Amino acid sequence: MATIIKGAYLMTEEGLKKDWGVKVEGNAILAVGPNNTLNAESGDKVVDATDRLVAPGFVNGHVHMYNVFARGITTEALVTEFSSFLEDFWWPYIEDRIYHEQVEITTKWACIELIKSGTTTFLDVLEGPNSIPGALEIEKGIIEKAGLRARLCFEACQRVSEENAQLGLKENADFVKNNNKPGNLVQGLMSIHTLFTGDKDFVRQAAQMAKELNCDIHMHLSESVFEPNWTLEKYGKRPVEIYEELGYLAPNVVASQGVKLSDSELDTIAKRGARLVHMPLSNCEVGGGIAPVPGMLERGIKVGLGSDGFINNFFEVMRGAWCVHKANHEDPQIMPAKDVYNMATALGAEAIGVNNTGKLKEGYLADIITIKIDTPTPINEHNVYDQLVLYRNPGDVVDVMVDGKFVMEDGKLLTLDEEAIRAELREATLKFWKGDK
Repeated sequence: MATIIKGAYLMTEEGLKKDWGVKVEGNAILAVGPNNTLNAESGDKVVDATDRLVAPGFVNGHVHMYNVFARGITTEALVTEFSSFLEDFWWPYIEDRIYHEQVEITTKWACIELIKSGTTTFLDVLEGPNSIPGALEIEKGIIEKAGLRARLCFEACQRVSEENAQLGLKENADFVKNNNKPGNLVQGLMSIHTLFTGDKDFVRQAAQMAKELNCDIHMHLSESVFEPNWTLEKYGKRPVEIYEELGYLAPNVVASQGVKLSDSELDTIAKRGARLVHMPLSNCEVGGGIAPVPGMLERGIKVGLGSDGFINNFFEVMRGAWCVHKANHEDPQIMPAKDVYNMATALGAEAIGVNNTGKLKEGYLADIITIKIDTPTPINEHNVYDQLVLYRNPGDVVDVMVDGKFVMEDGKLLTLDEEAIRAELREATLKFWKGDK
């Protein structure tokens, strides 16, 4: 049995196609073409999306699902700069309060936000030294129920203790061994935090483990001036220079943030084939700065987009990427909407190592969304990227299919009970804000 989605428009690598649709069989795209060529056989499901645009699902390359608890929290912490954000606020008030119960409820709600925003694939980085062991398996169970495609890791570091650092590496290694199998919706990767929370031996160890496991490895990289200033003072080198010295940089590396990178660091990243994920909104939130994304793209670095768990509305994330670089460079031609859209789909998928999604193409995974086209001004082949990036919102996403199965259809969530989870989250948040386990 196949599913045929007939659209008013369909997004291809070449651009917009009118009166085109897609045929899905199993978990893959069987055919893409004009609606009148997508013939249905007995038992096939035909979805009339002729009031919608059919597009690949978005790829959110960097999420912290537990971040939900930070929204609206009131603390006595006075954040003055990035290190203060971590030491005085984030670590004591958020990360260190995350246990299994908190992982479970925040994962549920984050999945709802991701689906409603048209995200079909994401990479989550769990931070919470008291949540291991076993936290990634909890996330996995909920994500599989939600029906999303994900890459998961725990951010191992030495800030609590060496014992906890090793437990973090083991959490990742065990998850990769158990889940990195062809066809699995949820798979894993190795992850460390930063150079200022892990010494050189620890970084080498993590990289060697990723090599032996044949998996990707993630780290936060120069999210503000703090890390490069710290490494220059301690080691006399910038962060990328240290990673290069350690033999860490390679095509299996996916770095997040990358805000304060020099031209020579960008050259090294490009030379080694490492990948990056850009967080335009959260970089502003923490006062980190604006990443040199145009320079990354010019060098051929694979760059994706992420929400950082701050605002999971992916349309807002795309708009942020479209806006901030224009202001930073004082150039309205920088970061056109087409480039941003590519980072949110095909290029973003490559950036997190999922190379068979992000496009509506025969043989690719059936990760598909439909979006309303009732814009006040018409959508056409010349303006479609601007219309999608700048003027659409989660409320315009009608259908979300992952791996050939609908997780939202006709605007209704099929895999999660939104109102029950909302009530559960509010109760859990009140306890969390009080510091209760």
